[in-house]
Amino acid sequence: MDYTTDAYIKALYQRTEAARNNRDLCLTRDEQRDWLMGRLKQALGEFPEASAPLNPVLLERVEYKDCILERISYSTEETLHVPVIVLVPKTGSGPWPAVVACHGHGNGQLDAAGLNSDYRELEEPGIHNRFAVQLVRQGMIVVIPEILGFGVRRVAEEMKNSSSPSSCSTLVSQLMLFGRTLAGMRIYEAMRAVDYLSMRPDCDSSRTGIFGFSGGSLIAAYAAALDERITAAVLCGWTNTFGGSILAMHHCIDNYLPGILQAAEQPELVGLIAPRALFIESGVHDPIFPVQHVHSALSRLQQIYSARAAESRLSYDLHPGSHEISGKLSVPWLYRMLTTEAVNPG
Repeated sequence: MDYTTDAYIKALYQRTEAARNNRDLCLTRDEQRDWLMGRLKQALGEFPEASAPLNPVLLERVEYKDCILERISYSTEETLHVPVIVLVPKTGSGPWPAVVACHGHGNGQLDAAGLNSDYRELEEPGIHNRFAVQLVRQGMIVVIPEILGFGVRRVAEEMKNSSSPSSCSTLVSQLMLFGRTLAGMRIYEAMRAVDYLSMRPDCDSSRTGIFGFSGGSLIAAYAAALDERITAAVLCGWTNTFGGSILAMHHCIDNYLPGILQAAEQPELVGLIAPRALFIESGVHDPIFPVQHVHSALSRLQQIYSARAAESRLSYDLHPGSHEISGKLSVPWLYRMLTTEAVNPG
């Protein structure tokens, strides 16, 4: 007798998939989209009822070789404070197109800029490949909020323990008791970062993009789906299928939304961004988001964008790396989408 749970989870996935397919047959395309948007919001849990004033404060402004770095602090709720790095181009004059940069697991916002705790450039760029610096060099202003649960935004007790690089598990458990999810709070804060960009005179808020890596791509994808002020999104090292990635192997608990597979597979959720511009980047040797399932996700996204007559707004790059950012094609693509395409939308 086999007492393991694998067969049960596989059968549950198959039954859930069949139920989704039967439901979709009964809905028009617009009805499917509206229903799915509602289910995504439900799965993300409650957002704060009212947006508190950000009250941004400039802490420091330093000139680097490639850009001006500003250290900012603002608040997304009365007792929820966010350290933010803003990278400002040194060439040209604003207002510039703007990008919210969502880092992945690691040391927090410093990873996106390739900096150590003293704000000095690291010798090795790491898997984030200094993507925020790539963006500012291209001519975009970049805001990098420290994502909830990383860096200095961990649970106080866990910050004392060097073996706890994140507070994801603790915060997921705590927020669940209040009807909230960690993913939902992170997405809410990404949308508040867009609010902040709209306050800056050196930003053109009509040309706002978002760029995510790994777990930061989850934030970028769902923030872009929910917030139409975001006109273009780049998702690196994440786009896949749930069946091929987070259901098939161990991932951080912050990837899991309650009941989401009853509503859709991952590509349908990402497809809520359509017809706005979307770029998918993934490494062909990524062990945690396998490339064969990236192909499956891209195929479904191409169907979604084709149905919205927006095929030209979906692009991708399967680079020869692993779980890491390239940026070779995605960074210039985002600049084009926020400049040429913003002026000539179709």
